[in-house]
Amino acid sequence: MPKILRKILLDKLFVLKDKNFIKVVTGVRRAGKSTLLLQFQEQLKEKDSSVSIISINMDLPEFRFLAEKNWKEIYDYIKTLLHESVTNYVFIDEVQNVPEFEKLLEGLYVTQNIDLYVTGSNAYLLSSELATILTGRAYEINVLPFSFTEYLEFTGKTSTPDRAFANYMRTGGFPESVGFIESGESYAYEYLKTVFQNIYKNDIQKRHTIYYEISYNEVVNFLIDSIGSTVSARNIAKVLTANGKKIDNKTVSKYIDTLVESYLFYKVNRYDIKGKQHLATQEKYYLVDLGLRYALLGKELTSDAGHLLENVIFIELLRRNYQIWIGKTDNLEVDFVVRSKDGYTQYIQVAYTVKEQKTLERELAPFNKIPDFNERLLITMDYETGNHNGVKQINAIDWLLSNKND
Repeated sequence: MPKILRKILLDKLFVLKDKNFIKVVTGVRRAGKSTLLLQFQEQLKEKDSSVSIISINMDLPEFRFLAEKNWKEIYDYIKTLLHESVTNYVFIDEVQNVPEFEKLLEGLYVTQNIDLYVTGSNAYLLSSELATILTGRAYEINVLPFSFTEYLEFTGKTSTPDRAFANYMRTGGFPESVGFIESGESYAYEYLKTVFQNIYKNDIQKRHTIYYEISYNEVVNFLIDSIGSTVSARNIAKVLTANGKKIDNKTVSKYIDTLVESYLFYKVNRYDIKGKQHLATQEKYYLVDLGLRYALLGKELTSDAGHLLENVIFIELLRRNYQIWIGKTDNLEVDFVVRSKDGYTQYIQVAYTVKEQKTLERELAPFNKIPDFNERLLITMDYETGNHNGVKQINAIDWLLSNKND
């Protein structure tokens, strides 16, 4: 299988190259952050064979000796590797594993002749102290598993996108997982189970006290099973307790925060379209990759197909750098209210099929309650396209392959 270049992300890195920012590459483990930076380093070398590159991966055995050192010792070690009078491109993988990493980054940032790139698999990297220290100095690049376009390129199935999409919905887009598909989906799912366990062990358990792993997994499974539905910590605790797994709201809320922090789930808040205000309750959570759903729950698409398609569309919107909310208009819901960086707003409904008139009317109803004239889009798996009184209907695969990127 081909090794693909993630061109959009690489182009972004080259735009930011030599700019006075710390380039912070974030995202769930095994999504391809390290590979992206290696590809970037290779292209730097192609442009200038004498370029100074210092690359440290805190997860690799050859750098384990640094794990025993404090941030100042690591800073001093990196300084010994610098070349004078040239730009040194410094790469640090999984920098959150460095004790007091924010001080290391601040020290490197103010050191002359350094262009700094770091990766992290935990949202803590851009929170708390680091956010305060590096306000205006850090630029985040979020790496997600393969888009459907990248999936087709990687698998070579560009001529049969419909059949490939069914596989993509089941096995997802983690690069190494996709590489297992030729050997059988069961290998991909076993790999994805190890990815989850690795995230749990390295990004969650090391940072948080989890007293009951069984209860934690119950919360994970509940969220996976609730894709596309509004949830609350109180509701989850109530349901689990009723099923004999006693847990309180506070614990559920803490567990959900750790899942969002490790990029396994993305939280989406509601937005009152008419009142133009953000709502703090009844949020939704979307899974970073649907392959994890089958790997952990063993569930087929079946009746959840519409919500799972909604998950795919949400992750693609995220990939295209939109701000995203769940829309509320009177007592109806719009799946997504999205806003581009230039302020362009769009309303999106997602349904697996609207071939039945009742289903079509139900999906169009929220649009009729919206008072403004921003673009309205209905994304389905139907081949039929068209316009319903100002609402554009488009096939999901066509939309995914349109490659629009904000």
